[in-house]
Amino acid sequence: MDLVNVLDIGSDGIAHVVELAAKIKADPSSVAGTRSGLRVGLFFEKPSIRTRVSCEVGTAELGAQPIVLKNDEVGLGTREAPQDVARVLERYLDVLAFRVFDHRNLVLMAEHAEAPVINLLSDREHPCQAIADLVTVAEHRPLKGASIAYLGDGNNVAHSLMLAASAVGTSVTVATPAGYEPDETIVDLARSGAIGGAEITLSNDPFAAVVGADAVYTDVWTSMGSENEAEERRIQFEPFRVTEELFESAGSEAIFMHCLPAHRGEEVTDAVIDHQRSRVFDQAENRLHAFKAILLHLTA
Repeated sequence: MDLVNVLDIGSDGIAHVVELAAKIKADPSSVAGTRSGLRVGLFFEKPSIRTRVSCEVGTAELGAQPIVLKNDEVGLGTREAPQDVARVLERYLDVLAFRVFDHRNLVLMAEHAEAPVINLLSDREHPCQAIADLVTVAEHRPLKGASIAYLGDGNNVAHSLMLAASAVGTSVTVATPAGYEPDETIVDLARSGAIGGAEITLSNDPFAAVVGADAVYTDVWTSMGSENEAEERRIQFEPFRVTEELFESAGSEAIFMHCLPAHRGEEVTDAVIDHQRSRVFDQAENRLHAFKAILLHLTA
């Protein structure tokens, strides 16, 4: 079983991993050393703080061995074909966890490796983040019947969030400037897999999107690889900045979420990210517990 796309583990798998992550957070000792001898390859084509540290620490705390691969050593898709990398590495490693620019490289690896392949981020999805996001929402209220308003770019984070949330009964409204909506195929897939009355809604109105939301979520306006669009994006996304006024429009119980890194003053103000109802740093911590739960689930 792989986690290239968040739905690879199915709705039951998503619910199980979220629940397991919460249990691990409550009692880390309950799983300490349970994967002794497991060898986990970690590859980072894109820079990372949370993913790198959470994966290394999580792997080690399970008793497994993290082996970090450098981009210039692997040359995925340039120096060596992804399918060949997969076939070689699974002879040495038990799990292949890769953070890449091109999602297709992960698909090729998964097709040619029997070892589980985990997507640590690609241009299409960010499944590990979505699991941590749901753990964070579940700490605030039950997932079934909950609602998340996601503001900004319809990017990889939005994709996995829609897919994972709808699969466990959580509604998501994605509000973007016109032309920056999430991929239509992802939207259709999320809607078709929704349970418990969960809805996927697209909007171009940030204030309308947050009304009644249990969580207000945003991300950077310009992802890695799109830096040449940064100035134009600042103009287009200006109305989607999460200010105190916008955040308070969601209601007095809503929490604020951001997958980080944050560009303070751009997509979110200091007042919101440091708000007493901000759960940004709980969300970051939950990346650790989520990765442990994912490893346990895929190597059961």
